[in-house]
Amino acid sequence: MNKTVNINLAGIFYHIDEDAFLKLQRYLEAIKRSFTDSQGRAEIIADIEARIAEIFSERITHDKQVISTKEVDDVINIMGQPEDYLVDDDIFEDEPTPQPERKNPNSKKLFRDTSNSYIAGVCAGLGHYLGIDAIWMRLLLVLLTFASGGTFIVIYILFWILVPEAKTTAEKLTMTGEPVNISNIEKKIKDGFGNVSQTVSDTVKDIDLQKQGNRIKSSSQSFFDTIASIIMFILKMFAKFVGLILVVTGAASIFGLFISLVSFGSSTFFSPWWMDYPDALNTTGLPLWLGSLFVFFTFGIPFFFILYLGLKILINNLKSIGRIAKFTLLGLWLISLIGIITITVKQATDYALESSVLDRKETVIITNDTLNIKMVQSTLEKNRGNMYDTSGFEIMYNDADEKVIFSKNVTLTIRSTKDSIAFIEIFKTSKGKNYIEAKARANNTNYTYTLKNNTLLLSNFLLTDYENKYRDQSVEVFVYLPENTVINLHENTSSYLNYYRDSQNISTRSNANHSLKVKEDALECLDCESDDFKVKVNVNNETSGVKIDENGIKIKNDNVDIEINADGIKAHQEEVKVNINENGINISTDNN
Repeated sequence: MNKTVNINLAGIFYHIDEDAFLKLQRYLEAIKRSFTDSQGRAEIIADIEARIAEIFSERITHDKQVISTKEVDDVINIMGQPEDYLVDDDIFEDEPTPQPERKNPNSKKLFRDTSNSYIAGVCAGLGHYLGIDAIWMRLLLVLLTFASGGTFIVIYILFWILVPEAKTTAEKLTMTGEPVNISNIEKKIKDGFGNVSQTVSDTVKDIDLQKQGNRIKSSSQSFFDTIASIIMFILKMFAKFVGLILVVTGAASIFGLFISLVSFGSSTFFSPWWMDYPDALNTTGLPLWLGSLFVFFTFGIPFFFILYLGLKILINNLKSIGRIAKFTLLGLWLISLIGIITITVKQATDYALESSVLDRKETVIITNDTLNIKMVQSTLEKNRGNMYDTSGFEIMYNDADEKVIFSKNVTLTIRSTKDSIAFIEIFKTSKGKNYIEAKARANNTNYTYTLKNNTLLLSNFLLTDYENKYRDQSVEVFVYLPENTVINLHENTSSYLNYYRDSQNISTRSNANHSLKVKEDALECLDCESDDFKVKVNVNNETSGVKIDENGIKIKNDNVDIEINADGIKAHQEEVKVNINENGINISTDNN
């Protein structure tokens, strides 16, 4: 059994195997001995420990994981052995300068370089990331700012907020693409101390003009080569934006589906009042929570992969969820999809066929050849004051406190008949998976009407037991009237009448609130103006109405009344009257 030791490395606690701890301790002590007289020793050691802690954190999958000698060996391989660079500088005084270690552009990360900044170090950081001088990035930013009308100022501020600053030595090395090891950490820190201690005059003295000239030349030659890098950077930023959209879309959709799942799933057990409505439409016999679960997996799993794709675009080193997880999600999705298809087919089957039954046929006794027709509201909704036809249904309780399905799916049709007596027919309609079931549901629909004092009172609603479920139950009322019968359609019948007239229906919604006379396959309005012949004329600078019918022509406004018919012409204006007929012309006034 191996002992474990708790250590604090760069402010982070780790559980480490005793053998691994001893090996790490010897390694750190060797590093400290190599920097005994070195300038910036404390900063170098602190940065090395921070880098080791970062490597450990990358390899730890959970908080209780114990660091073994394998993780310590990985640290040593990445950071390097102290003896690899621990040499006397004077020994190699006459030797050629070794070639610096080549930078790896793939290991770069975007940081803000505040040590080489004018404002926030955004352009300097982008320069390191793209491999071009910061001066070109600053010039490009200025040009794009003017070209975009100041839009790139907002983009610069977003980079300032979202891109972290390179604070530690390891972050500064990662920013330039250099390996983060002991040698580079030491070099970076010593260069920083050297820059601080150097005076302005020494800086001017040490300038190598030829070297600076070559650098400028090299930068000029590579300027056009960097255009491709800039374009690639813009494309990468666009890809990141697309990834962000995918993440937001996937996360929001999954959250909405989860809320729906919790709402419907839990309501199945608590049975709130609004659950009566989906339950009235459900004829599959399956619990709603199971259907909600199928919906969640059917749509949630694709949105999860959309979210995962967005994260892959945003995070380059995102770990895979594994083949087991992928195949498990695929299996759940297939099962849920099959379940949704099965439920949909079963539900659609219950609406496949429609059946109508003649509930009853009854003679209507009409006295004085006049019939009044009016819709009557249910006592269940009288307080609402809504007499209009509405689609759908409601769940209500009758006088016996029994749950019923309430619907206003009622239509009124007027037809003429050659018979001498009027009669009424009530047809009930419903849907079902077969004719027998649809007919049974139609028969279980309740509808009432009464005839009182030559007034036909029709209910504007139908009722059926809650156990029958809602399957588009409806009622059609057909009123057959002999020719020359006069009917008065109440204004509240408007929304229950048909929109158009045909051979099977002589009434329309425009007939409501009028007195009508039944003709052969037609209705004559007895109290309507003849709109077909109504025109406007100007008489004495006033607009007058003109009516033309079998009795002649009438022109009338507030001051003038003119009538032209077979008897002649009559005109009346205030105190003057004109009458032209076979007897001649007669003009009179009120005073004469």
